[in-house]
Amino acid sequence: MAGAEDTGTVGRRPAAGPTEVLEAIGTAAYVVDEEGHVIAVNTHAEQLLGRPAAEFLGHDAHDLLHRDAHGHPLPRSRCSMRQAFHAGRTAQTEGDYFECGDGSLLPVSWLITPYDVDGREVGTLVLVHAPRPPETDTRPKAAAQAMPELERLALLAETTTRLTSTLDVEETLRRLVALVVPRLADWVVVDLITERDEVWRTAVVHAEGDALVPHEDLQGPMPPVPEESPMPLSRALRGVASTLAGPETYQREPDSGIAVEQRRLFEATGIRSAAIAPIRSTRAVLGALTVGRTRDPVDFTIADLPLIEDIARRAGLALDNARLYQRQRKVAETMQNHLLPQMPRVPGLQMTARYLPAPDASQVGGDWYDAFTLSDGATALAVGDVVGHDLEAAAGMAQLRNMLRAYAWARQEAPSRIVARLDAAVMHITDVTMATMIFARLEERDDGHWELTWTNAGHPPPLLISHDGLARYLTDGHGILLGTGVNAPRTDASALIPPGSTLLLYTDGLIEAPGTSLDEGLQNLSRHAAALAHRPLASFTDQVLRRVRHARNDDDVALLAVRAPTRQS
Repeated sequence: MAGAEDTGTVGRRPAAGPTEVLEAIGTAAYVVDEEGHVIAVNTHAEQLLGRPAAEFLGHDAHDLLHRDAHGHPLPRSRCSMRQAFHAGRTAQTEGDYFECGDGSLLPVSWLITPYDVDGREVGTLVLVHAPRPPETDTRPKAAAQAMPELERLALLAETTTRLTSTLDVEETLRRLVALVVPRLADWVVVDLITERDEVWRTAVVHAEGDALVPHEDLQGPMPPVPEESPMPLSRALRGVASTLAGPETYQREPDSGIAVEQRRLFEATGIRSAAIAPIRSTRAVLGALTVGRTRDPVDFTIADLPLIEDIARRAGLALDNARLYQRQRKVAETMQNHLLPQMPRVPGLQMTARYLPAPDASQVGGDWYDAFTLSDGATALAVGDVVGHDLEAAAGMAQLRNMLRAYAWARQEAPSRIVARLDAAVMHITDVTMATMIFARLEERDDGHWELTWTNAGHPPPLLISHDGLARYLTDGHGILLGTGVNAPRTDASALIPPGSTLLLYTDGLIEAPGTSLDEGLQNLSRHAAALAHRPLASFTDQVLRRVRHARNDDDVALLAVRAPTRQS
C-alpha cells in the first residue's frame, strides 16, 4: 500500500547484513563502497588497528590507513590495493603498512575481493592480516602444507557472503560446490538428510579443468544411517565428528548399506584422499560434506579438518535458512491458493483475474480481489489491499473479504453503506490495521446496458477502456481508507459500461515503481491498457501485468478485469 509500512516479517528470512557477516570472519575485515568509503567493519579490525568503528565508517579507507614504509601517506598511484579496487578484481599482497589509531605503523598482508552488498550495490571486501614474528609462530609443523592463513580466511569470508545471500536450496548447493572445487579438492560430494530422515546423495561433482562436471549416476537415495557404525560418513551423518578417509577405509567388510555406497563412490571416482565433515545447523544435522583428491599429490591431513568443518558449518546455516524459507513459502502458496476465489459465471460478461506475489515475500500477501453473485442477482466486484505482504496480511485479507461477502449478501444496500458497515467492524473484530478497497455492483439494466455502481475507500481508481481504445479513470465515489477510526461519510458513483468495453480493477503494486510518481504510473497503465483493448480478455490481463508492473517493484499485485458484451446486431 502506498505510503504504508509493512509490519509483518513472517515468511521472510533476510540474508545477513554486511556487519553481521564480517563478525563471522576470524580476521580483521572491512567493506568499502564504490567510492572506497568504509561502510562496515568488524571488531577484529577495530582491535588490530586500534580504531573504533566510528573512525572507519564513512571515511576513505586509503586516506585513513595506507602509508609507506616511513609512515608517510601513500600516493594513490603507488597503491596496489587501489589499482585492484578500481579494476574490480581479487588481489592480495604482503609487506604493506597501515597506520593504527595511535599513529604507529603496522606491517600487514591484505586480500581484497568484490563483495555483493544486499544483492544490489557492488562493494569490496578487504581482509587484513598482521603476520606473527617468526619467533612467536608455534604452529605444529603438520600445518605447514595447509592452506595459507590469509587464503583460508578469504575462502571462509567468501563462503559466508556467497551462501548467506540466497534463500534457495539448489542455488546454495551450487555455490557450495563452486567454492570447494577445484580450490580444495577435485571432487565434492554432498549428502543431505531429508525432512523424513532419509539420506539423499544430492551432489557428486568433479572438477575437470575450469569445468564442474556433475555425476548424476552416483547421486540418488542412500541407505539409512546406522546408529553405531564407526565408519566416517556414518559418523558425519550422525553429527559425531569430521574424519579423513581413503579407498582402504571401505575395503573391509561393510557394516551397512552406506558403507557399500561409499566403496562404490571411491571406486568410481578414483578418490584416494578424502575429508568428511557434518553439515550442521543450530537445530539439527542436515547432512555431510565430502571433499576428495585424485590428482593432488598431497593427502588431506588432520590440519585440514578445521577448514572443512568451518565450510560445512556455514553451509549448514545457509541450507537451514533456505529450507525454512521454502517451507514457509510452500505453506503460503497453499494458503494463497485457497484464499483466491474462482470467478463466477455471469451470462454476457467475461471476467478474469490475476495475482502476482511480492518478489521478496513468501508468495502471499495482503492484495486481493473478489467477484460473486449477490442475492438480488447483481454481480459484486471488489479489489483491495491490506497492509503487508506476509501470512499476517493474508489472514487479515481473508477476514476482510469474508466479512464483505456476508454484509453484501445479507443487505441489499448501496456499496457505500456496505463499506461503511465493514469499516465500523474492521477495527474491532479483525486483525487488519489498515486497508484500501473498491467495492462495486455491476448489473444489467432493462435496456440491455450494463451499469456499475461503486465506492472507493482510498484505493487507486478503476480504469474503463472502450472497445476503440479510449481509456478513462473513474475517479468519483472516493473516500478515506479503512481502519482509520474516522467516521467520514462515504459516497457512491455510477457509470455505464459501454458494449465491448473493459473495466480494470487493480492494486497499487501494478502502478508504483521506485523513482516514479503515482501520476506517471497511472498514465503508463492507461496508455498500455488502451493499446491492448482489442486483445482477448485473458491476453489483455496478462499483457497489462507484464508491461506495466515495474521490474523493481517489491509489492504484490491483484488484477480483476471485466468485459461487457458487444452490442447485439
